[in-house]
Amino acid sequence: MRRIFVFFPLLMCALCFFNSCDRGSVNNKSSVFAKSDNFDYDDEYEEQEAESGESDAEEETYNSLEAEAECAEGLAQVPYTQLEQPGPINGERETILFKNQFIISFNANYLCPFYVAWHLTKDRVKGNARRVDEFIPDYVLSESSRVETSDYYGSGYDRGHMCPAGDNKNDAEAMKQSFMMTNICPQNHELNSGIWNDLEQLCRQWVKDYGDLYVVCGPVFDGKNPKKIGKRKNMKIAVPDRFFKCVLMMGRTPKAIAFIFPNRNADKDLRDYCVSVDKVEKITGIDFFPKLDDSVEKRVEKECNPAAWGI
Repeated sequence: MRRIFVFFPLLMCALCFFNSCDRGSVNNKSSVFAKSDNFDYDDEYEEQEAESGESDAEEETYNSLEAEAECAEGLAQVPYTQLEQPGPINGERETILFKNQFIISFNANYLCPFYVAWHLTKDRVKGNARRVDEFIPDYVLSESSRVETSDYYGSGYDRGHMCPAGDNKNDAEAMKQSFMMTNICPQNHELNSGIWNDLEQLCRQWVKDYGDLYVVCGPVFDGKNPKKIGKRKNMKIAVPDRFFKCVLMMGRTPKAIAFIFPNRNADKDLRDYCVSVDKVEKITGIDFFPKLDDSVEKRVEKECNPAAWGI
């Protein structure tokens, strides 16, 4: 009988010990899984964290740096929160790319952007970053969607910037990114070097004279089977029929103006290509400046008043 009384307390102690160890193991595993849901931690980082006893504040700092690194690589973070960015395009599969100073919505079917959007400021147009003049692939994209500069060779079209290099003079990396092929469309040379360039320079002058602009531009395809260029079998780039540019100026009295140009020599007066933002929305199916207050958006997007812009 004494043996039973001695053995029973020992058995209970042993069970309690193993139970507490098991609970600790489960808690440790759940904390690891929680981190894995947010970030791809490697084993080495986990061991260092356990040894250092990293605080919650330190972990938040690490997570923030990870997020900033992703943005720097051009990966989308939280889209549709910036004034210059249009809303999601219905029925289209967009690849949203955040560069240092502009946003690209890339069309993987046509291998050119749906649009490129940016916030143009005085600082951006008066910097001294050197123009690189070297077109480069955008390695954020998979190889199956990655346009090379050589895909334009012999096509008869310019590699036309959407966000121009001249709007990124304050940031050497942004200047380099403006030559990425995700920011490029096949563009008629006379248009590219003519009135399209004139409008780019006019926007920079407006910024200097009046203040910040919010700009969106991109291609227009009038049919479902556009002309395509490129010699690689599965890398055919669609040639736009037209191009649009929408410009918003905030301030005491917000105003907007838009333009549509044919993808050829557009030799008329700039006023002849002015349209309302509403008209560009109807043609493209893109919702511009959705972050504006509804009453302001309705008013400015129906305007087409070149005189209000000094044109």
